[in-house]
Amino acid sequence: MNKSTPASLTLINVTEQPDADLTSFDCIGFASGIYFSSVAKQLLSFADVHLPENKDVFCIYTYGAPVSGFLKGIREIAEKKHCRELGAYHCLGFDTFGPFKLVGGIAKGHPTEEEIAGATKFYREL
Repeated sequence: MNKSTPASLTLINVTEQPDADLTSFDCIGFASGIYFSSVAKQLLSFADVHLPENKDVFCIYTYGAPVSGFLKGIREIAEKKHCRELGAYHCLGFDTFGPFKLVGGIAKGHPTEEEIAGATKFYREL
């Protein structure tokens, strides 16, 4: 990506475009909330089938509680396909899973405008 010019960005919702072709992209980003300590299962299934080999990849994700290992599944898929990880951006995200629902959720108000700006900065600096 040339940092002196704006990069084009194509967004694909894998639940709406489950057969999207990624072969023409040089760099592929995966964005997801965290569910059961992993990125969305639909995203993992999509990446396993449709991520081309030897691509640059990055991840952006939100989580309710800071635990490590969230990207294990997507990293395994990228490694299997000989892709190079450029980095990852993460921040808090509103979470109402399981017992958190009983207390009205955790990380209310996240992601903040500052956190969204951080994701934008991360992407632009890839």
